[in-house]
This record gives sequence, C-alpha cells and structure tokens, in this order.
Amino acid sequence: MSNRTFSPKALPLCTPEPFEPQVFDDATAIVDALDALYERNTTFLTNAFALLGRDGAPTQRFRACYPQVGIETTSFGLVDSRLSYGYVPAPGVYTTTITRPRLFRHYLKEQFALLMRNHGVRVTLSESATPIPLHFAFGEGAHVEAGVAENIEVPLRDLFDAPDLTNTDDEIANGSHEPGPGEPLPLAPFTAQRIDYSLARLSHYTATSAHHFQNFVLFTNYQFYVDEFCEWARQQMAEGGNGYTTFIEPGNIATVAGSDRPEPNISAGRLPQMPAYHIKKKGHGGITLVNIGVGPSNAKTITDHIAVLRPHAWLMLGHCAGLRNSQALGDYVLAHAYVREDHVLDDDLPVWVPIPALAEVQVALERAVEEVTGLEGYDLKRIMRTGTVATIDNRNWELRDQRGPVKRLSQSRAIALDMESATIAANGFRFRVPYGTLLCVSDKPLHGELKLPGMATAFYRKQVNQHLLIGIRALEKLAGMPTEKLHSRKLRSFFETAFQ
Repeated sequence: MSNRTFSPKALPLCTPEPFEPQVFDDATAIVDALDALYERNTTFLTNAFALLGRDGAPTQRFRACYPQVGIETTSFGLVDSRLSYGYVPAPGVYTTTITRPRLFRHYLKEQFALLMRNHGVRVTLSESATPIPLHFAFGEGAHVEAGVAENIEVPLRDLFDAPDLTNTDDEIANGSHEPGPGEPLPLAPFTAQRIDYSLARLSHYTATSAHHFQNFVLFTNYQFYVDEFCEWARQQMAEGGNGYTTFIEPGNIATVAGSDRPEPNISAGRLPQMPAYHIKKKGHGGITLVNIGVGPSNAKTITDHIAVLRPHAWLMLGHCAGLRNSQALGDYVLAHAYVREDHVLDDDLPVWVPIPALAEVQVALERAVEEVTGLEGYDLKRIMRTGTVATIDNRNWELRDQRGPVKRLSQSRAIALDMESATIAANGFRFRVPYGTLLCVSDKPLHGELKLPGMATAFYRKQVNQHLLIGIRALEKLAGMPTEKLHSRKLRSFFETAFQ
C-alpha cells in the first residue's frame, strides 16, 4: 500500500448533478419523484464507494443529500378538527427530509394528500443540505466486503459523510425543537437521518427487515408468548392465511399462506437481542410480536426505533406482580394509569406528565378479554381489574427497605408492578403511537405468594395461550377501526407536526 497521505480539504467535492426544485399537486406523483431522487443520490454514493474499492487512490470527496419536501401556507385555514394530524397549526414554511420513500410510500401519500386537501397547497420537492451518510446509503441487507474498504487508502470519513449524531435527536418529537430565525418549521416528527439510524438498529436488534414490520405491535417479556405466537401464526398459514399472507421469523425466514413451514425449511439459528416475528397483511395491516426481554432499558430502546415506522398501535402483554390480596395468580390487569419509576425516559418526558388511557385501546382490550374468556359484566371482575400499573427499574425491589417502595405503591393505588409497561406507554405517548397494557398476575411478593416450579409450569401452560389470544384479538379490533379514530388528539400537543 502507498505511504502517500491526503488532506481531505485538498480533495475536490464531487456531487450528483444539481436538482431543480419541483412542485406537485398530486400525492402519488410526488412520492414517485421522491423515490427517483433518493435512488439517484444513494446510487451515486454506493457506486463511488465501489469504484474506490477497485482503484484505491481517491482523488475526490463524495457527497449526496437527502430529498426534502416542503409547503408554505399564508392562512390559518379551517380544517376538520376531528382529525389529529394532516394540517399545520399556523401560516409559515414547513419542511422535512425524507429517506426510504419506498418503505414509507403509503404513509407519505396519505400525509401529502391530507396537506393538499386541508390547506389547498402544493408540495415542493428539492434537495436538502443534509448529507446522506454512506452507511445509510447502502440500506438494509447490503453486504460490503471488508477487503473493499481496506483497499481504500484514506479513512472513509475523509471521503464520505458519516452519521452525524450531534444533529440526530428527538427534539421535534419531544416538543423541545426551536428553529432559528428564518428557519422553516418541521413538517414531520423525525428527520431522515434519525429514521435511517433507527432502521439500522431495528435490523440489528430484531434480525428482521424494517419492511416486514406491521402497523400493530405486541411487546412481551417472556419466550412463552413467542412460542405460542409462532404456533398460532403457523396454524394460520397452514389454514390458508385467514386474511394473513406471510409469517416472518428472525433471519427474514418466511412461511407463506398455504404452507406449514418455511421454504426452504431452515431455522434462524442464534437469536438476536430482541427477536421480532411478523404475521403480515396487505398494507402492513398485520401483527408484529417483539420479545423485548426484561427491563425498561430494552423497552425504551426498541420503541425508540419502531416509532419511526409510525405504527397505528402497540400493546404490552406480560407478567406482573399483583399488589392486592384480592388478586389471584392468573388474573388480568388492564392498565388505566402508570407510576413511572423506570427512570429511562426522565430526560425526554418529565415524570409529571400524565400518561392517559386511550378509550379506543381500552375498549378493544376489554372486549377481547370478554370474547376469549367468555366472561362479561360483573363476572369479568373476578379475573380482571382495571387500575394503576407501576413500572420500576429494580427487579429486586422487594429486597429493599419496604417502607419506601411499598408506601409509594400504596399511595399511588397501584394494583400491579412490572419493569416495562409504563416505559412502553410513555414512549407511545411521547411518539404519538396509541398504546395499551394488559398484564397477567404471576406472583404476589407482598403476600408471600410465589410459584413453586411445578405450579409455574402449569400456570404458563394455561395462561399464556389465553393471554396471547386476547392481545391478538384486541389488535385485530383496532385494525378494523378507521385510522383517524385510532390516532387520538390526546397525544397531540399545542404545536404539532402535520405528519402523523
């Protein structure tokens, strides 16, 4: 290898041909143009990298930028106030950068169509000033041989833009973003680079591609639920799908409707940290299940990333400690409030912010419990309580001085305690994703009622299947609702982005 050294400032900058801004009054046309511009710019970067890998000696730096869309309104214009998104709150210029338009095609078409209808405006497509990092230009599933990078004589960051984490944050979603003088206002809750960052992490944590994720998501903290979900999903496939088309397992292993096993018949091997399973429907209308494991850190991590896909709802199904003597092992808890002692979101969402129950989700869960158990009305109260769920970051909380945690739990009127539910609900609130929680009492540590090994096996065998079916039934009910009804105005602040 040559001992020559290069100063990146001495290398001229090479970019694609300038893109002249275009104006559109049709949602499909602008998404098509977005896709063409994005593909042109990412191909420019990946081709440049491939050429450098062959030649080795660079003579240029390379840069291509994300597409940008924007609108300008001059009127406060009256819109349908029943809808929680699809309009801007005041006159002004609004923009956002866009990535992976093929993945978000249906979502983008809906957002653009609402803006055009509600404000009578056209949408402008241009190139932003935000570079596309080389890492994200390759997209999901790309395999880059190590020898290609090793053959390039200059550090890649001197030749291509790298992810800039100083400008990749959640300020817009958190409501803390303050544009500088003359800067446009945000049109969407996430910028392109923030989305790309999460798409890369999703693939890493779940071992499935982002395009497999469905709009209705179940989170669980036990492998038992995964086993039951896989068995249920394979049964749907074997029976022709029953409205579902494909079952995806970690490693992007697919079983199609009409078959009872993947083709070819392979297994995922070693599972990732938070494996995801997807039973798909047209339009991403199916169900995704993620085993998040134990703890609020995992719960925050995975919801931080799934949120960029703009799902329509997510639910937590898991086990909890029952805090009342009147509860029995196997009883259900439908959360209508949360005590947040998980702490992982304290810097993003202050603990004084209430996390409200969402009527549509609560009703869907309660009706699903009724249908699956066959109980209703006063009889349903024998196995299910609605109340406050506390989430804590210390799994062995009961080993501490009981005067502290027990007193707080009693004062809050909590009826159950776990390590994930409030985190998932709070991140749903923060990211405007409808949320809900249905837990199953698996022990009662305050009353000395713990499961013996044999009891645990019987408990799991009996309860997990029923609990999972309730979650599936609830999500199917939510999927049957109009989108505009499910996305509640309770989740929107005073000054919101137009994009959902």
